[in-house]
Amino acid sequence: MAYSKQIKEDAKQLYIRGVPPKQIAENLSLNSDRIVYTWAEKFGWALLLDELSVEQMVNRRLAVLIDLPEKSDQQLKEMDKLIEHHVKLLKANEDAKAKLERAAQGDIEPAQRSNGGGNKGNKRKRKVKNDVSELTEDSFAEWNNSLYAFQKVMRENLHRRIRNILKSRQIGATYYFSGEALENAILTGDDQLFLSASRAQAEVFRTYIIRIAKEFLDIELTGNPIVLSNGATLRFLSTNGKTAQSYSGHLYTDEYFWIGKFAEVKKVSSAIATHKKWRRTYFSTPSSKTHPAYPFWTGDEWRQGKETRKNVPFPSFDDYRNGGSLCPDKQWRYVITMEDAVRQGFDLVDIDELRDEYSDNEFKNLFMCIFVDGAASIFEFNKVMRCMVDTKQWQDFDPKAKRPFGAREVWLGYDPSRTRDNACLVVVAPPALLGEKFRVLEKHYWKGLNFQYQAKQIGEVFKRYNVTYLGIDVTGIGAGVYDLLSKQHPREAVAIHYSNDNKNRLVMKMIDVIDDNRLQFDEDHKDVAMAFMAIKRVATNSGNNMTFKADRSELVGHADAFWALSHALINEPLDHSTPTKSKYVMANAA
Repeated sequence: MAYSKQIKEDAKQLYIRGVPPKQIAENLSLNSDRIVYTWAEKFGWALLLDELSVEQMVNRRLAVLIDLPEKSDQQLKEMDKLIEHHVKLLKANEDAKAKLERAAQGDIEPAQRSNGGGNKGNKRKRKVKNDVSELTEDSFAEWNNSLYAFQKVMRENLHRRIRNILKSRQIGATYYFSGEALENAILTGDDQLFLSASRAQAEVFRTYIIRIAKEFLDIELTGNPIVLSNGATLRFLSTNGKTAQSYSGHLYTDEYFWIGKFAEVKKVSSAIATHKKWRRTYFSTPSSKTHPAYPFWTGDEWRQGKETRKNVPFPSFDDYRNGGSLCPDKQWRYVITMEDAVRQGFDLVDIDELRDEYSDNEFKNLFMCIFVDGAASIFEFNKVMRCMVDTKQWQDFDPKAKRPFGAREVWLGYDPSRTRDNACLVVVAPPALLGEKFRVLEKHYWKGLNFQYQAKQIGEVFKRYNVTYLGIDVTGIGAGVYDLLSKQHPREAVAIHYSNDNKNRLVMKMIDVIDDNRLQFDEDHKDVAMAFMAIKRVATNSGNNMTFKADRSELVGHADAFWALSHALINEPLDHSTPTKSKYVMANAA
């Protein structure tokens, strides 16, 4: 059987990430896992693995897990273990480097360290919880030596009252700031607070802090918040202002370009660090120029404060990349792109490989700190952001249950893959009562053109939910998926034939839903937000009418999640003032 280039490329990426050939064959619906071994030998995939260090492979897998919008318990455990392993590797590398330096100088390695703070060979019993009483500045020497040059730049500017950092993804910023905050808390007794765009990201901070303490300082930290023996408290908070406004301390606000109500959060965060001794650190990957935090980053917010500031110039983007700059608004701004990180010794990625994997625009956004121009989108970014919520607050939905949504009805929307795009399926809970919103319960991506595999996966969703509607775009392989599912579920499956009129109808429905704030999806699903921002209005080929299209990118494909959502929500009548009738079904008594 002949397989397409795309199937082979998908298999290669999975193989390099360490997925077993048997699982690759299952995921891509290959006849046998033998073909994976054949391709690996024929195309030299094993050599690609050999070129990766253990640290690089750990970092890659950790990046994959952190980016997953929905994590199973097993994946969360794997992420904790990888973070622990990551910190161990950094510690081991530093130990090896120090040993070589001592050997070169002819020094004899001492049996124990003189400071007694960071050596596992000098263990002592600690009766006090989170005892840090014997740790000194020297105890952090090994951790400090493990830092990359750009992390040391951030460390050298620790004294700044406000640090504002725009960064590439996956360069170790969370790891660095975790260690920085821990050191400061131990040496000064100052409280440290972490505000994150999601609770999951806040927990990544806590995990890194615990691992750094264990590997570099030989102490076991427990608790949430973590309260040290010197009284310093490390708190890990979501962006809910009500949970943070009663605290004070040095503040770290993570991924602030993905915080919906940024103005409110910034107001609360400013209150946390009102006293002159408290520092504020904001760092994030970029999102859209229309995000409310963008004027905060550019300095326009400060310029608008007084007429005399209107034309005050700020340093350039290149100035920020070249070691950072103190700006007229007293903020120290720093930009660290992936190119900058690699040039300064960051060796956990192959930047040429990244350029090959992502489109030019997506590479610029993810790794070169370039913002998406949301002004060209038909959706307002702030309106899309308000749809991003903490889904753990949904008390009627349990993703771990056999029937996650019980007997309540759900609608499905399916967008088929087109060439290199992902196929996307969304599970949506429609409003059952007046005032309720559409809620995205699940989202699935599948790569490749095997419509039988995708139909089977959709069939599995039918087993877990009370599905009353499935909207399928019958373009391309969507027709094959529809043929299979319409036979199994003739009352639920609805074919959607694309034309300019139908496409316009789908988009207009989504505009109506977003403008009325009638949609909610998980705050970690940044790909959904960016899919909305990819929709733009263009002229038809004839030039006589307007239609809509999606910008092509590796992150959102042709806005797969957006179109899948539109295929589900179009099931609601245009007049939605009357709520849908309840379609509960009675479960068997057994």
